[in-house]
Amino acid sequence: MRVLPSERLIAGNDEGTPLPDSHTELPPVIRRTEFVAFALAGLLLIAVVAVLYVAKAFFLPVVMAVVAGTMLSPAATFLEERRVPRALGAVLIVIAVTTVVAFVVALIAAPAMEWSSRLPELGAQLREKAHVFDRPLALWKELQTIVGGSDGLPTVALPKAEWVQPTLEFVSPTFAEFLLFFATLILFIASWRDLRRAMIMNFGDHDARLRTLRILNEIEVHLGNYLLTVTAINIGVGIATGIVCAVTGMPNPAGLGALAAALNFIPIIGPVAMFVMLAVVGLVAFPTIGGGLMAALAFGGITFMEGHFVTPIIIGRRLSLNALAVFIALAFWTWLWGPMGAFLSSPLLIVGLILKEHLLPENSPQLPQE
Repeated sequence: MRVLPSERLIAGNDEGTPLPDSHTELPPVIRRTEFVAFALAGLLLIAVVAVLYVAKAFFLPVVMAVVAGTMLSPAATFLEERRVPRALGAVLIVIAVTTVVAFVVALIAAPAMEWSSRLPELGAQLREKAHVFDRPLALWKELQTIVGGSDGLPTVALPKAEWVQPTLEFVSPTFAEFLLFFATLILFIASWRDLRRAMIMNFGDHDARLRTLRILNEIEVHLGNYLLTVTAINIGVGIATGIVCAVTGMPNPAGLGALAAALNFIPIIGPVAMFVMLAVVGLVAFPTIGGGLMAALAFGGITFMEGHFVTPIIIGRRLSLNALAVFIALAFWTWLWGPMGAFLSSPLLIVGLILKEHLLPENSPQLPQE
């Protein structure tokens, strides 16, 4: 008897009676319980982001202090090994870091205030040097006339001095946020060892305790190395920028170098802002456009070398950061918390990658290789 391909034999039936295909339905790719779990996770994520955005005045200083305290805790451990009490070491570390930051701010603040008070004069000088664009603008005007557009050219209003105060209010935190940050930072560094022990002993399972210990140790090591490495690289960028500004005759090369080092802590946005600032200062300070752009172009070369060769070689060996992930993290945290969020984007991304490596190891289900 001929058996069709769509038929199969009954086991144990010598006569080979055909049995038609069963129409058992395949299970869905995503079950209802999984969909509900995804929906609840999405709602939880939205709620967390909303709380972080609304309660920025509380969470930003606390998260900033926790991240900075984790970076600085190895220094407190180093002092503790030299018989310096941890609480005293935390105070000394915070005072030292604050002194360095205040020195950098002082180098930047004096020329910034001077230039902001001369904005009308600087705007007039920029308008005078913009005459080289008269011919391209005239061609653009003729093109608009041909295609039936408006005859007038769009006017670009130069910024006035009124932008300084709102900008400072947006960038600088309030006194209460400063107080919350420093108090949390000192207490976190002083009690970090006890906090570690409490988080580890909170789990009853031995494997969970060991995993938590490894996560905390790796976060502390990576963030500490990140702070030291990035600080050293940015100091080098600041020194190189200051030398370039001094050689090209830019005003206040020390302040510009300090500003370059400070802005380089913010990925992508910082170097771009510094390039624009050097270009504007150079165009105002020099009589020709070529001379005014020398420092900015040299700074662009410095940041290109630093971003494509120095930083990937040093940091990439420890913990590789995907460029797209860095950009998305930068955009998200900048939108959420402003300039301080931009500074925190890379450390928080490193923490997220460490958690992913330990909580979702490579032996978990993976996509098939292409």
